[in-house]
Amino acid sequence: MSSNTVRFDPARAALLVVDVQPDFMEGGALAAQEGSAVVEPIRRFMEAGHFGLYVATQDWHPAGHISFASEHAGREPFEVIDLYGHDQVLWPDHCVQGSDNAALHTGLPLKLFSAIIRKGEDPKVDSYSGFKNNWNAEGERPPTGLAGYLRERGITDVFTCGLARDFCVKWTAEDAADEGFRTWYLWDLTRPVDENADDDVRKALTDKGVSIIDSTDVEAAPAARSAG
Repeated sequence: MSSNTVRFDPARAALLVVDVQPDFMEGGALAAQEGSAVVEPIRRFMEAGHFGLYVATQDWHPAGHISFASEHAGREPFEVIDLYGHDQVLWPDHCVQGSDNAALHTGLPLKLFSAIIRKGEDPKVDSYSGFKNNWNAEGERPPTGLAGYLRERGITDVFTCGLARDFCVKWTAEDAADEGFRTWYLWDLTRPVDENADDDVRKALTDKGVSIIDSTDVEAAPAARSAG
């Protein structure tokens, strides 16, 4: 994806692993295309020790969440409605709190994560980004606390990967850039819901100043400290 070697300080870099959960994989309620294909490469990438900090996000909806099509009479999954003045995609019921398919995939080295940011817990607000919820009825996007968590630990560079390429990973990367982090998007460690959106995703990320790279572009010494 990039012809240039990526240079960064491992002690000040974090890898954000977004929503690598069975419901976003084959057989799940809201499967990304070949979503399970990211698990093993992300595991190897994490265990290579390139980063000082590893954080996961986890979609974690209560039953009856406002984003579920089943909560809107006469509506079908993937229809778009207006919610609080913004487009809201209606999804199949997915990542319901406590369900097996809402758990982080066990193929990840879970012990390396220093924090797990759960999102989508508010029954009346959707949440794609690891940094902020989507818009609420007051027109605000409440923060999750992730930006402060990273700053407190001296993080300046954020690398994003996971599921899905065109929604939660994209929004997380965009918000990371807006928060002032130097942001890198690991394209090969993502998979889309809609691969036809790839060009739009690339443009949106580039417009935000996000660098789109592949995991093979990353070159750094092993992280100076372990997560946790």
